[in-house]
Amino acid sequence: MTAILLTLAIGGLASAAVTALLLRAGAQLPHAAPNARSLHRHPVPRVGGLALWAGFLPVAAWVGSGLPGGFGGWLPAWLAIAAISLYDDVRGAPVLARLSVHVAAALWSAAWLMRMPGSVLPGVVPGGTYLVAVALIALVIVWSANLYNFMDGSDGIAGATTLIGFAAYAIAADGDTPLRLACVALAAAAVPFLAVNRPPARMFLGDVGAVPAGFLAAMLGIGGALRGDWPAWFPVLVFLPFVGDASWTLLRRLLRGERVWEAHCMHYYQRLNQLGAGHAGTLALYGGLTAAAALTALVCRARAPESGGAALLAWSIALAILFAAIDYHWRRKPSATR
Repeated sequence: MTAILLTLAIGGLASAAVTALLLRAGAQLPHAAPNARSLHRHPVPRVGGLALWAGFLPVAAWVGSGLPGGFGGWLPAWLAIAAISLYDDVRGAPVLARLSVHVAAALWSAAWLMRMPGSVLPGVVPGGTYLVAVALIALVIVWSANLYNFMDGSDGIAGATTLIGFAAYAIAADGDTPLRLACVALAAAAVPFLAVNRPPARMFLGDVGAVPAGFLAAMLGIGGALRGDWPAWFPVLVFLPFVGDASWTLLRRLLRGERVWEAHCMHYYQRLNQLGAGHAGTLALYGGLTAAAALTALVCRARAPESGGAALLAWSIALAILFAAIDYHWRRKPSATR
């Protein structure tokens, strides 16, 4: 308990201090400029993710060797992703350069996860199977990093999801383990950031916040499953509103032959915002959905792990109904106001 309280203090206070410094230096920071595809009317500073990492990294440096994959598995990959993401916020990086770093970092981490001590998978599996497993894990990590970034477009929802999602990871992890402490630190660091990210947002996560957070959601989620900290369905259910919105939107755009790497405003949360929910309504719905999905995941893990797959299916159906309703109202909306 002492370690958890210390972690809460470090994560929250460090993040609060950096958040205050970023707000004071707001005019000198890179800004997200409004455009036809955004939901904002005024430029907003977009490197608020630095506050998250100010709260997370001191604790990660303390306990990081005990995280899935060890320091070697997550730290070099996380640093590479954070560096290219910060560069993209400040100067703008080509899509191919960003994606190349994401893929290389994900492959690195996936290879370490497959061979980490305590894995439920054999330490060494046949070459072909090993390569396929590494490739699939890397694909999930790359997608998680990017979908988190895609979903950071309406005030508060990425900050709230970070708080709720990593708090759920922390609750599910057993004892004062490195995994629990790292997740506590990140959840605590999200609180001061959320205070300035809620509507009307005075700061965004930016790529430097969203992409590394998505990387950690997948890296720790998969690593925890491989070590037996939770079932494989658990991290998916915790982050399901983000995963469902981003994944279904991407699939629809692929089927339409659209350029999926280009910015757009067709995510369900974006359309919900434009249908009249606004930033506050969108945050209330997505924050509530994420909290309810995470609570379901925690209850299933604690009381009936065998029911987790059914719970995931039920939540997926519920989200599909919500998305269908948004589609219906979007089609009825006058085209001039879309």
